[in-house]
Amino acid sequence: MIIGHQLLASPPETWPEYEKRLRDIYQGNEFREEQYEAKWSRDSQQLVIRRPASSPEISVMQLVDGEWANTEGPPADLEATNGEYTLFIKDGSLWAKNRSTQREHQIVKNDRPDNIHLHSLELSPDGKFVSFVETDYLHVPLRTTLEKSDPTYPKVKSVPYSRIGERLPDLRVGVVDIEGKHVRWLPLAVPPEGFHLGLVNWADNSEEVFIEKLSRYRDRREFLLANTKNGQIRCIFEETDPAWVVASIQVNMGIQWVDKGSKFVVIHENSGWRQAYLYARTGELIRPITPDGIDIIERCCIDEERDWYYYYASPENGTQKYLYRAPLTKAGEVARVTPIGQAGTHDFVFSPDRKWALHTFSSFDVPPVTDLIEASSHRSIQVLVKNDRLKEKAQDFQTLPTEFKRIDIGEGIEMDAWMVKPANFDSTMKYPVFVYVYGEPHAQTVIDKWGAAQSLFNKAVAELGYIVVSIDNRGTPCPKGAAWRRSIFGSLGPLSTEEQAAGLIELAKQNPYIDLNRVGIWGWSGGGSNTLNALFRKPELYKVGIAVVPKPQPHLYNAYFQEIYMRDPVVNPEGYRKSAPINFAEGLKGDLLILHGGGENNTHIQIVEGLVDRLIELGKPFDYMVYPHRDHGLREGPGSLVHVRMQIARYLVKHLQPGPLPQ
Repeated sequence: MIIGHQLLASPPETWPEYEKRLRDIYQGNEFREEQYEAKWSRDSQQLVIRRPASSPEISVMQLVDGEWANTEGPPADLEATNGEYTLFIKDGSLWAKNRSTQREHQIVKNDRPDNIHLHSLELSPDGKFVSFVETDYLHVPLRTTLEKSDPTYPKVKSVPYSRIGERLPDLRVGVVDIEGKHVRWLPLAVPPEGFHLGLVNWADNSEEVFIEKLSRYRDRREFLLANTKNGQIRCIFEETDPAWVVASIQVNMGIQWVDKGSKFVVIHENSGWRQAYLYARTGELIRPITPDGIDIIERCCIDEERDWYYYYASPENGTQKYLYRAPLTKAGEVARVTPIGQAGTHDFVFSPDRKWALHTFSSFDVPPVTDLIEASSHRSIQVLVKNDRLKEKAQDFQTLPTEFKRIDIGEGIEMDAWMVKPANFDSTMKYPVFVYVYGEPHAQTVIDKWGAAQSLFNKAVAELGYIVVSIDNRGTPCPKGAAWRRSIFGSLGPLSTEEQAAGLIELAKQNPYIDLNRVGIWGWSGGGSNTLNALFRKPELYKVGIAVVPKPQPHLYNAYFQEIYMRDPVVNPEGYRKSAPINFAEGLKGDLLILHGGGENNTHIQIVEGLVDRLIELGKPFDYMVYPHRDHGLREGPGSLVHVRMQIARYLVKHLQPGPLPQ
């Protein structure tokens, strides 16, 4: 265990030990949970387990007379198999493979694989047709980047990039017979500004295709049924919202068909909460399924035989996740399925008959455990994955438990936070604080789950003599109601900056061992942007900032993400002005390190280089490092994952004194 005092006493001796810890995490996978793959048989009588997931070796559990037992017998047909054919893409074209004969044949030929991508492939229930989506990038503007080739005479490549306000790719939905004799394009209306697609699949029969169509800004959503025989399209559900109807969270989009396709379940937030509703196929609302005033975190599955709708929620704590069930078609009591006593995150994979499930539990400090359970009683049949070795290493890694806290900053705003302390913590002393921030609508950082929020690295930073903290401000996708999530609509940055600072100050009032004279902050992507905003707008509080792949000029970012939350600069110029860190760069007083990738196709490097030029113009000292040819995760190339984090750790220790000081 590396302690901050020891590091200060002899950095040359301790840095190699610290780097070894990071190599164990990111290269040796010493802290990675056991990887496995498990699939149910179609009849729910067998569970086929592969350990690790890539291994050819399997074990089989068999249900006999109501009891589960390990068996050496061959696996039955798995639930994953669907019909006679397997669909796949080869050289950009759509192919099918007969499972019995292994014969392959081309269904749809793609003459422009560089521009056209075929995806969302699905075989019709009768196995005679395939639905698919064609995305055509021909008219999307191109970004040119350097390829990793001869360094003296480098080659360049161009990739389509739909910047905010620019042309979106063209979308079509096609249906083709399994032999590939005829393709029919469904007559979707195409608005001049373009549109997006969500779920596209067969509408629980072989004559209609379900299409989830979203407006460019994602403020309108339509559910369409397209008849593949006559081409007629009808809308069975529509919703609008002044901000957005759905963001980048994919798990709750689309619908689930029930009652032989005569009804469907949809999740929307028209009530101000994320709820599930039952509709008739004709589009009439039948009933709300889940209660008002409580957010669904994620849908799970439907048990029609027993009339249960399973979903994840956590009404009392937005950092956790538990399984609930509600009656699907009739009034009745909602029940929590997950037993009391395991605080954290729970995930379930149900058998096709919904009688059994694989249940995985973990928390921020406790690695995952997976057991086979009986769904009705949650009785554990057998523990399948224990992760005992990982538990031992985790206990050695972190001697003090992570503390989850709630921070009230007034006006009814209560934010969640976690805090990791160094091993030799002394509450009578004052410690520097290092804040890990994201703060945008795409993700929470304060989640009580193993591996969440760069947790292993943040715990390693605490070893250097820091209190590491993360806070979820309004605008993050916490299950706290639609108003919480949409409060940042129009401008990402200003509100998160204010609430992050207010939360940290309040946390220090509650915990006098936090030294507000020694505050650092870091984040990745949107968290990098919030790091810049913190340093530029709150220089009196934040002394050190490390921004990894930030977007200081949001108007140059991609249309898919940014337009959901801010529209475009033509209709929202003030929102873009207020959100852009580059416009507040003159406020920089502390130490800033920017890390970026030279091969970025997301927050591309020109977004950052504008800020670099601005800081130079202002005469501001700062540090900047580009990882050549790396993309958004800065993981390409040997050693990259460790090097990035060593850069962060070294910069932090150099510019923000670690370890305790007298109060």
